Amino acid sequence: MLTLVNKRKAAEKAFELFCTPFMKAEVRVPAIFSKAEQLHFQLNGMKVHGFRWKKENARTVLILHGFRSAAHKFHQYITSFVDKGYQVLAFDAPAHGSSEGKTVNAVQYAEMITKVIALYGPVDSFLAHSFGGIALSLALENLPHSENNRIVLIAPATETCSAVDGAFKMLQIKDEEVRRQFDNIIFEQSGQQTSWFSINRALKKIEAKILWIHDEDDDVTPWADALKVKEQGLANIEFIVTKGLGHRKIYGDFHIRNKVIDFL
Repeated sequence: MLTLVNKRKAAEKAFELFCTPFMKAEVRVPAIFSKAEQLHFQLNGMKVHGFRWKKENARTVLILHGFRSAAHKFHQYITSFVDKGYQVLAFDAPAHGSSEGKTVNAVQYAEMITKVIALYGPVDSFLAHSFGGIALSLALENLPHSENNRIVLIAPATETCSAVDGAFKMLQIKDEEVRRQFDNIIFEQSGQQTSWFSINRALKKIEAKILWIHDEDDDVTPWADALKVKEQGLANIEFIVTKGLGHRKIYGDFHIRNKVIDFL
């Protein structure tokens, strides 16, 4: 209806929907979270909630969840990292889990990552799923790091243009002017074109060793986008390609978890 009346208003509403995780992850807190130190800080006027295990351990890993998810979804990784002698950090992104907010975008998630590192770092290793992957790439290209850092990207949101395409398809918006206005909103808020929000672009400034895990049947973050990265044959990236695990089962798979632990 808005598309028929006002293209700009329709684009504004579409952008709001695009940034809104309507269903917060169910809070079924695993036992390991009762052993965590509770962490909080303010980000853009909102309280961000996080957890820390084994503060005394020298090596630190930061876990970054995806859209409509939360830190507690990665409890099995947390247990494994603690057992391996890591200090573990895990935070609920704005508008997710126990953190405040109703909407979030990749820039805000990247700002959260930057502040986590400033407050609780340094961080040696990162595990990021989906939306967490694009946010991490945006943060890391502007932060000091080296080839000694290690990153695991599981089904990362490689290209924001593809994410917007998927949102417009889901919302059944076919109006080209609404899409143009949507891209204008992104530029007005960030000073960058939609295509700039790309892991492929950010990789040019990332020196860390990367394990990239993606499923060919992923219906959320297209394998076609990841394949373009794989075909470049970048020396610091190792790929594991699966089939049949999709977008969410992949990080819960026992064999994938073991490969992640071994890599880090």
